[in-house]
Amino acid sequence: MRERIMYVQQKSGYNTDQGPAWIARVRFSKTWRTAYVHGRTLHRLTGTAYANFDSNFYDHATGEEFWISGPKRDRTDARYSNCQPSVDDDAADAYHAFLHGAPLPGREQG
Repeated sequence: MRERIMYVQQKSGYNTDQGPAWIARVRFSKTWRTAYVHGRTLHRLTGTAYANFDSNFYDHATGEEFWISGPKRDRTDARYSNCQPSVDDDAADAYHAFLHGAPLPGREQG
């Protein structure tokens, strides 16, 4: 399974970009259609009937929607707010190194 340090924000139940957000280690299936984070199994939203401009993954068990993307060095991960994500302990060292110019683990080649 591929593992990446990602920006994850819960979208369901919150105003635009006001949901809780994390910098976390996310494991992805071989096809990148399933993500595993914080004990949840998230499935990619695909197709025009399901795609939402504000979310790209959903939790099949709860129906909650999430936005998952690579973190940004300028810390502008939330598109419409300045809310800062909490950083998981197991991602903190690599994330702080990334903020200072190092590549993220698994993305050394781009």
